[in-house]
Amino acid sequence: MIKPQTKVPELSVQTIGGEEWKLGDQSPEHFTFVFFYRGYHCPICKSYLRSIDRKFDELTSMGIHAIAISSDSEERAKKSKEEWKIDNLPIGYELPIEKARQWGLYVSKAIKSEEPEVFSEPGLFIVRPDGELYASSIQTMPFTRPGIDELISGFQFIIEKGYPGRGEA
Repeated sequence: MIKPQTKVPELSVQTIGGEEWKLGDQSPEHFTFVFFYRGYHCPICKSYLRSIDRKFDELTSMGIHAIAISSDSEERAKKSKEEWKIDNLPIGYELPIEKARQWGLYVSKAIKSEEPEVFSEPGLFIVRPDGELYASSIQTMPFTRPGIDELISGFQFIIEKGYPGRGEA
């Protein structure tokens, strides 16, 4: 488990469009928002990523960088971006399962033919510009993720009040 107020593991992935995305290269005003999603096979991920994509400009205007990352292959990640109509949110792919485990994500084995053999379950991480974890939410299955409007409301409070990361003890 990564505790708030400690450094997160290094993270680097290829993104649709060919660019390599590195967490250490991010320099947002406030936070980098990393969304780990299950993959193309997940209809709940589709609606969740679309909701984030619709709020991407609002996040950016708040000084928050965002990315969605899965263990999917490039081909499956491209299908997610195109078929789900993700226009703004960068999509990273081929997250190694061992890297997912370093981030504390749960890993599942396929139970349906359309699922990859193994894949990470969802998690979201709010990371300060210096690489310190501010907050996280990790799921064991696709259900009960915090809604983007609730997250944005929380960001507004955090930024306005200078609220510290909690859960460090």
